[in-house]
Amino acid sequence: MRAWKALAGTLAFMGVDVTVTTLLYERSHGNSSILQDLKHFNIFDSMLDIWGACLYRSCLLLGAAIGVAKNTNYGPKRLKRSRIFITLVCLAVGIYALVKLLLYAEVRKTIKDPWFWSLFAWTYLSLAATYGLWQLLASVRPSRETLGVNSESRTEAEEIGDPVSSPGAQEKKEEASAATICKLLSYTKPDAHFLAVAFFFLILAALGETFLPYYTGRAIDGIVIQKSMEQFSMAVVMMAMLAIGSSFAAGIRGGLFTLVFARLNIRLRNTLFRSLVSQEMSFFDENLTGDIISRLTSDTTIVSDLVSQNINIFLRNMVKATGIIVFMFSLSWKLSLVTFMGFPIIMLMSDLYGKYYKKLSKEVQSALAKANNTAEETISAMKTVRSFANEAVEANVYWEKLQQVYKLNKKEAMAYTYYVWSNGLTLLIVQVSILYYGGHLVISDQMTSGNLISFIIYEFVLGDCMESIGSVYSGLMQGVGAAEKVFEFIDREPTMVSDGTLAPSQLEGKVEFRNVTFAYRTRPATQVLQNVSFTLPPGKVTALVGPSGSGKSSCVSIIENFYPLQDGQVLLDGQPINMYEHKYLHSVISLVSQEPVLFARSIAENISYGLSSAPYESVVQAAQKANAHVFITELQDGYHTEAGEKGTQLSGGQKQRVAIARALIRNPPVLILDEATSALDAESEHAIQRAIYEDVQNHTVLVIAHRLSTVEKAHNIIVLDKGCVVQQGTHKQLMEEGGLYARLVQRQILSHETGTGDSCQLDGSLAGNRRESPKTGVA
Repeated sequence: MRAWKALAGTLAFMGVDVTVTTLLYERSHGNSSILQDLKHFNIFDSMLDIWGACLYRSCLLLGAAIGVAKNTNYGPKRLKRSRIFITLVCLAVGIYALVKLLLYAEVRKTIKDPWFWSLFAWTYLSLAATYGLWQLLASVRPSRETLGVNSESRTEAEEIGDPVSSPGAQEKKEEASAATICKLLSYTKPDAHFLAVAFFFLILAALGETFLPYYTGRAIDGIVIQKSMEQFSMAVVMMAMLAIGSSFAAGIRGGLFTLVFARLNIRLRNTLFRSLVSQEMSFFDENLTGDIISRLTSDTTIVSDLVSQNINIFLRNMVKATGIIVFMFSLSWKLSLVTFMGFPIIMLMSDLYGKYYKKLSKEVQSALAKANNTAEETISAMKTVRSFANEAVEANVYWEKLQQVYKLNKKEAMAYTYYVWSNGLTLLIVQVSILYYGGHLVISDQMTSGNLISFIIYEFVLGDCMESIGSVYSGLMQGVGAAEKVFEFIDREPTMVSDGTLAPSQLEGKVEFRNVTFAYRTRPATQVLQNVSFTLPPGKVTALVGPSGSGKSSCVSIIENFYPLQDGQVLLDGQPINMYEHKYLHSVISLVSQEPVLFARSIAENISYGLSSAPYESVVQAAQKANAHVFITELQDGYHTEAGEKGTQLSGGQKQRVAIARALIRNPPVLILDEATSALDAESEHAIQRAIYEDVQNHTVLVIAHRLSTVEKAHNIIVLDKGCVVQQGTHKQLMEEGGLYARLVQRQILSHETGTGDSCQLDGSLAGNRRESPKTGVA
């Protein structure tokens, strides 16, 4: 917005406002001049103070316009910071205008003067325009000249990304919050019939509760004024019927809302989980497991609980408040105006509190996610923690994370305290004013005592309704803060989509790397593989060796189509691997890793994992090939024995054999063994190698191993170093050739002769070293 346009519009409105207000003021006072009215001012029948309020707001606008015109860089920011001030000024003038109406009505029982009503209406229109122009002036952007002719920098607020000072940021936030709530409610569309019935009973319950104060006043009038037992009894009977009916309707309403939002919780969790499992592998490298689990458990619960509770409260109190307002105006419009004087202030405080609470709730959720991540990481690695006697340190780290949550909780508590104080004080002032003015109306025979009591009850109920609606806003904002994080994951589109369609009935299993260059997204500057080319021929066993960090496990991840390539191609039977259908690809390629993960299910279910149906005989046959059948049958429940979380009920060697059986049951054309026998004894390893080599004509086998006994039997050995293929051939050829492979073998033989055995591997490192990780880059 150009400064001169805003300034011209403001000055034009000021002229119109002063002119129209002056004309209406003079018309409403007949022939009396402003000076005469000033000398004989009477607050009950003079509108001079309303005219003075016009001058005051015009002076405020003039000062704001001059400030923006003089300094378009900092002037609008100062107006943004004074937004609460202009809001309070407009509210104060609006409330005073209502007071003026009541005072005027005391002198003139019926107000028929059209000029008075015109001035009254114009006052409120000009207040709305004043607030709008203040916002317009606050949105003025600095001109290019004020920033410098050659300056390309933005304003200070935009540079630091200040969400409050940036133009339109607050409005965008509010629109985003409303959009989030609408999007959340769209997930309840399948339960629209339940919601319709719940809303029907909500209206019945609210109407029943609305009529109760009215019949309470009728009962009091029957005793005090008419002294009629019949009227009193009729009012009591009606109250009893309304109480029973509204309680019945409220019970059905509450049950249906609880059911609907329980279904919403399940629907949200299911949608979020499906979105998570469809993400690319880099997503899980970049996001901590604790953060993801926090979204799936804590945030979805907060969303469904807070939204269900607050929407139920909001709808009930809105319907109830509407009925109460109608009854209050029918009883006394004057007392109703007194009541509504304090509500704009309450709404303003609720709005400010809600925005602040939303910001805090986001920070609390982030802090909780960090604490959850620490707890999850510690508990999942409890053996490591215990082996290093580091329990106290981990507990202290978790305590520090919880302290961050506690600090934010204290801020929430203080904000809530101030909110309750201000709301309570405002309501108290309103109630005292109602009691005083209502007493005046009863004494002056403008209202009956029964109607006054009904009105006071309505006022108390309306106050509760407004307080509930105010708390609903803050609760909804907390739910919105959690929902935004949930929808961030639900709406996230995977950057690597598995949309291939190839699914041939026959597959030879030939794998080719053609000039493959690869880097993990978490560390794009480090190329893990550089122009790598090799072939895995069908019916052969190919071994991949090299020092730690050479890219061996990255090759496995690429064959599994876990990550996209920077350059080059990986072909399966001559077709790019990403052209194959996702389920088909992973049914023809089976991977057994060094640290296989088993699920908290039976051993038979772990072996047949991922298969829609697998005969028991196939499970047993695969276990026999993996040399696992004997130890499984020795377990108490055999194949029905629970493996425990991540297979904790089994030893490392047992887990590896079950994982090998899980791969072999599929009879895959491509079998990848990534240190799959590192935890096995020599006898078990020999049995598994024999089973694989005897049936090798049906498989393309890729072995990553450091034991010489495993590598030397391979038909082809590929040596990687620093992401490049440096040697290739059989064991005999490579030993004759010398180079890196020969040095690694000699180092292992030397370590064996010195008594360290297999603890020193072909990569020249101790067994058990960490594998390549996209997060750490350590191999």
